[in-house]
Amino acid sequence: MSRNQTPDTAKQGRTAALVIAGAGLLAIFAPQLSRVFGGGVRLEMLFYLISLAAFIWSLVVTWNLWQKTKDK
Repeated sequence: MSRNQTPDTAKQGRTAALVIAGAGLLAIFAPQLSRVFGGGVRLEMLFYLISLAAFIWSLVVTWNLWQKTKDK
């Protein structure tokens, strides 16, 4: 850990990284998942929207972490 990180900020960073990875995988595999579950384009778009929400959430968390560690 660097001098600006606490265990709490490191845990939040790992969580954000896992959400980014999961959202990317969901966006990549959305067409295949919609075919597996028997849905059409609407289900695929739902997967894309969930992925977009996860990306936005992780952007907000990462921004807050950056602001928190920048001041120290």
